[in-house]
Amino acid sequence: MNGLYLVTDSGIAHQAGHTLPFVVEEACRAGVRWVQLREKDLTTRAFLELGVALKHITQHYGAKLIINDRVDIALAVDADGVHVGQDDMPHQLVRSLIGPGKIIGLSINNMDELKAAQGADLDYLGIATIFQTGTKQDTSSLLGLDGLTAICQQTSLPTFAIGGINATNSQSVVKAGASGVAVVSAICGQTSPYAASRELIKLFNGV
Repeated sequence: MNGLYLVTDSGIAHQAGHTLPFVVEEACRAGVRWVQLREKDLTTRAFLELGVALKHITQHYGAKLIINDRVDIALAVDADGVHVGQDDMPHQLVRSLIGPGKIIGLSINNMDELKAAQGADLDYLGIATIFQTGTKQDTSSLLGLDGLTAICQQTSLPTFAIGGINATNSQSVVKAGASGVAVVSAICGQTSPYAASRELIKLFNGV
C-alpha cells in the first residue's frame, strides 16, 4: 500500500468542477488507498450520506476510509477508522467507542504534543503543518522539513505529513522522514484527480 493519503474538501472539489464521490473514485482508481472524509460544514445527514457513498467506493477498491472527528459517522457507515485533532474527542475515548479493530490517527503539531501521545493506542500520526497552505488557516507554527524530521525521528508510528504538499515537494517530505504524504488540493482541486493521483504515486514510489 503506497503512502498517498487523500483528505477531502468538497469546496475545493466543487471549484474544480467535481463532486466529491467523483474525486474519491478517480483517486482510488489511480491507486490511492487512504481516504479521509473531512467536512466541517455539512449537516449530520449530509455527512452521513456522503460517508455511505464514499464507503462503497473505498470498499470496492480496497482503500481505507477514515472519518475526521465524527465518531458517530464512522460507526454509522462502518468506516475503517477515525482521525482526531488536538481539540477533538480524546483519542482514548475514541478507542473505547470504535473498538480495537479500527484505525485511529492523531494530528501532531509540535514536539510537546508528540511527547503527550507517546505510548498511546494509536495507529498513525498526521504531522502538520509542513508548508503554507490555503486549506489550513492557522499556520503560525509551520514545521517545515526540519520540524518534520525532528518529529519523525522521535516516533515509531507511521507518519503522514500534511500541509501544502504537492507534486513539487512531495519527495522532499518523504526524504525528511515521513511514511507518507496527505494532500487536499493536490488531488481535489485538479482538472484530473486521476492523473494527479497517478503522478503523486509515481513520485512517492520513486523516492
